[in-house]
Amino acid sequence: MLPSIRQLARDLKISVITTIRAYGDLEQEGFIANVRGKGCFVLPRNSELARENALHKMEDGLSAAIAAAKAEGITKEEVIERLKLLWEADYV
Repeated sequence: MLPSIRQLARDLKISVITTIRAYGDLEQEGFIANVRGKGCFVLPRNSELARENALHKMEDGLSAAIAAAKAEGITKEEVIERLKLLWEADYV
C-alpha cells in the first residue's frame, strides 16, 4: 500500500495537486491501482508492459544508431554485422 496523497505531499513538502498528478500517471501506466476507500496499491509487474517498454527503449537507441550510421555513410550490412558482434559479445 502506498501512502495517502495528502500524507505523501506533506512528507515530501510538495503540492497535493502534484501528488494527485503523479499517482494518476502511475495508475494510467499500470503501476498502481486506486481502490476506492482503501487507498493506492502497487500492482504486480506486468511482464508484457515491461517488454513493450524495453522494445520502445531499444527502438530509440537503434534509431539513433541508424541515423549516425547514415550520416557517416555506413551501410546497413555494416550496421547489422556490428549488431551481431555486440549481441554475441553478450553486453549487458
